[in-house]
Amino acid sequence: MFLTRVLALDVGTSSVRARVYDERAEALRGVEVQTRYELTDGHEGQAEFDADQLVAATRAAYEEALREAGGEVDAVATSCFWHSLVPVDGRGRAIGPLLTWRDLRAADAARRLGGLVERDDVHARTGCVLHPSYWPAKLVWLREAEPELFRSAARFLSFADYLQLQLTGDARTSLSMASGTGLLALADGTWDTQLLDAVGLDHAHLPLLSDEPVDAGTPWFPALGDGACSNVGAGCMTPDRAALMIGTSGAYRVVRAADRLEPRPGLFLYRLDRARLVEGGALSDGGNLYAWLEETLRLPEAQVVADAEPDAHGLTFLTLLGGERSPHWNAQARGALTGLAFDTTPADILQAALEGVAFRFAEVADLLPEVREVVATGHALVANPRWAQLLADVLERPLVASGVDEASARGVAVVTFERLGCATEPAPLGRLYEPRPERRDAYRSARERQRELYRGVT
Repeated sequence: MFLTRVLALDVGTSSVRARVYDERAEALRGVEVQTRYELTDGHEGQAEFDADQLVAATRAAYEEALREAGGEVDAVATSCFWHSLVPVDGRGRAIGPLLTWRDLRAADAARRLGGLVERDDVHARTGCVLHPSYWPAKLVWLREAEPELFRSAARFLSFADYLQLQLTGDARTSLSMASGTGLLALADGTWDTQLLDAVGLDHAHLPLLSDEPVDAGTPWFPALGDGACSNVGAGCMTPDRAALMIGTSGAYRVVRAADRLEPRPGLFLYRLDRARLVEGGALSDGGNLYAWLEETLRLPEAQVVADAEPDAHGLTFLTLLGGERSPHWNAQARGALTGLAFDTTPADILQAALEGVAFRFAEVADLLPEVREVVATGHALVANPRWAQLLADVLERPLVASGVDEASARGVAVVTFERLGCATEPAPLGRLYEPRPERRDAYRSARERQRELYRGVT
């Protein structure tokens, strides 16, 4: 009988899930809650939430899962989306919207900030580039666009910190969550003073850095970044085994020991904890692109689309509808589609989009040559085996589907069991996709066309 149980919250940008795991890191049957919500988008790059509505949704999921588990667990752990920003007043209440990584209104601020601080030095110190996804640019934009709100803020928190504050009364932030802000000095695990000076803040405006649990009756561990948790949950814990995730967005990541703190050009470098780092690249177009195409086009069956001959449509799709993150971090970049003709079909456009995302992943994969095995995770990918096969073809290496249906939730449970002194079972794996060599040349040629299009429009 497995006595230790962890309630895991997985807070994403489209829903919150709550599950309870036993010491094997297996989810308890019949204990699963999911609440969906929608992001507020705008034409100027707006992408935000009402922070208190997300707190209410998460609280409800937590309470329902706890009831289904019989009212008792040994710890609460949270996986939460990285890079969010919430201004709060002296009473700890949100006084502005929750800005997400998708909010691009700080693009000009990121560019101007590059004139005040050395971009390469910032990347070297923090593992993050100057980009509107991260806090430095968001804070400068907020200071200029909403000066009264900026002055009124007693502190700035990630949503994970704000959630913990509302549910436990404590707003401490983990090294993992802090590393995704772009304000953490990776080497010593403290807030970066140079960047704080550049954005006009001091340490008092930021939360306490601590990985220690809050005593809320049941130990409540500070949230970890969802990307780090996804790798752990899928069993991708070494530099030679990458997790390729397509959910709302996309990411290609490895976990490695924190013995080398120098980020490589084009890649981010975050912390999982004090001993481990998460290195990789992120795409802003993933499952959200597929959903947009479903709404915009009359799509045929995905199976028919993905079985088409490679690059037979003659299209080149630069899949940057949400701007670019890795590898060039050009927030002003936008999507483009060339080669359209009167005989182009919705199936052709979808095929070109799936290939286009795969080509962007290949650009990131080239920067992590030590990877020998790729594990596919994320609902948008695991639910579409044809897309997984296409990725194996483009990456020219085997890709194995994760056997874990909720990698981030399982991952934060695994880390919590580690801290509680419990050993867990290895992550299960699913179907193996071998690259089809007969498609290699066609995809290489199409990938080069996408590079040429990128150079032509950015």
